[in-house]
Amino acid sequence: MTRSKTPRTQGPGTLEPGTRQRDQLSIRIADTAWTALCVVAGLWAVLTCVDAVRGTGSWAYCAVALVLLALGLTMRILGIRRRARTRL
Repeated sequence: MTRSKTPRTQGPGTLEPGTRQRDQLSIRIADTAWTALCVVAGLWAVLTCVDAVRGTGSWAYCAVALVLLALGLTMRILGIRRRARTRL
């Protein structure tokens, strides 16, 4: 078997403003940030709801955690949909 002799680019290329890699980088950073927010809000919601059911926590914290989780998930989904529309 022989290797293909086609030239291959090394690395992601330059990250200058206006390049495709720069646009993808900002999208990946936003995805990571929204995912991290959803994970933290989800953990907080689960823990506060368990504490509220046990009687050691407040239902207000549980409600706030669930609202923030819903907002984070909504923004994450809207970002995915918006990105899918711009690719078409």
